[in-house]
Amino acid sequence: MKRRRAAAAVALVTVAAAGIWPAAALAHGLVGRADLPIPPYLFGWAASIVLVVSFIALAALWKQPRLEDARERRIFDMPRMVDPLCGLIGVALFGIAIYAGLDGTKESNQNLLPNLVYVHFWVGFVLASVILGDVFRVFNPWRAIARAVGWVSGRLGIRSPLRREYPEKLAWLELVYTQKANPRILVWISIGYAVVQLAAMAVYGVERWTQDGDAFSVYFNLFSRISVFVKRGRTVYLRPLLSGVTDMPLKPGSVALLCAAIGSTTFDGASNGPLWASLNPDLQSFFKTLGASANVKIELAGTVGLAACVAAVGLFYHLGVRGMRTVGRGHTTRELARRFAHTLVPIMFAYALAHYFSLLIYQGQAAGYLASNPLGNGSNLFGTAHWGINYGVISGAGIWYVQVGALIAGHVSGLTLAHDRALTVYQRLRDATRSQYWMLVVMVGFTSLGLWLLSAVRGAG
Repeated sequence: MKRRRAAAAVALVTVAAAGIWPAAALAHGLVGRADLPIPPYLFGWAASIVLVVSFIALAALWKQPRLEDARERRIFDMPRMVDPLCGLIGVALFGIAIYAGLDGTKESNQNLLPNLVYVHFWVGFVLASVILGDVFRVFNPWRAIARAVGWVSGRLGIRSPLRREYPEKLAWLELVYTQKANPRILVWISIGYAVVQLAAMAVYGVERWTQDGDAFSVYFNLFSRISVFVKRGRTVYLRPLLSGVTDMPLKPGSVALLCAAIGSTTFDGASNGPLWASLNPDLQSFFKTLGASANVKIELAGTVGLAACVAAVGLFYHLGVRGMRTVGRGHTTRELARRFAHTLVPIMFAYALAHYFSLLIYQGQAAGYLASNPLGNGSNLFGTAHWGINYGVISGAGIWYVQVGALIAGHVSGLTLAHDRALTVYQRLRDATRSQYWMLVVMVGFTSLGLWLLSAVRGAG
């Protein structure tokens, strides 16, 4: 069991790394300094006050669980052709991206592939999942291909000779990792990842592997649990906001996944600030003395910084959980860490939105001209190749308000989920409220960290 958790943690740190360095090579998600109408430190005080007031309101007004086992209301049934059509669109976009990576220019900012992967896929699907539910599932290209092959095989009476039961130790598996936005590197990693997914689906089944084995499906599904929409079969249901997070499956690596996601975004923000600027040269010099080349020393220094941020997030969360253990009786640290892990999901989203919002709102516009010139060879397929990026679509101050609002809303949501879960874990209302003193400290700490990262980057801008 210890090996399983360790392997899961290592794999999840790799997932986090995959999301950091390629995106950094394309464009960082944080905007530079802006003239703000309010000093940044006031945002920190305001955020802390909002969290404290929310805590008091929850203790006074929220005395029964409302999100655990919340009721869902059926809205409508999706037409049968929606899933195949969305899957076909996903396959088409994947094919176009692969074509651009193979035959297009090596310049990442002129090639459709990096923009499609690191902006619209990696960031866009996060926001879409929170708003609309698990949309990646229906657009997942390798799932669509595997289902189509399975349908044809079923019609022909062919059964895969490789079919096996899914082993739980493979949950949260992730194989994609790169440090560059070079289309030639990215395209072969994309192809390799797709081949692995198709092979795994042939062995363990399409739906089971999608649910537990495909790292991106698992990742986007976590965000979709925040949404008020959920699709089961062909039926779409409406549920209370955040209620889907409460039944998040608790498997080996669940806590590690969430800490890695928050820690990786933390490092991406810190790597643009003065603290990392002062530490990074010393780390690189150390690895240089060990014989590392110019590129390797940068990679090793970044790996140390990433691991430190993930470890710091995990340590802070577990310190809060250990404090909760002092309230009531019969609850171990491990049990509480797993039962309250879902409270980190909205924080994971808050950090992702705060950090990558400017990347999505600005660099996302590049799809307009890249769609006409996907290979970077001067074509103008749709007459939009002359389009550019409108940086006036939102001001720097406007982005700052969105970032701060995302952090505050995410942490209030985490506090709400924690309070709701405490009412089911502790027998007495008083104990449930007292246990959340510690979670309040955790939420204020994470909020302060997020605001410090935003302010530090602006100060370095």
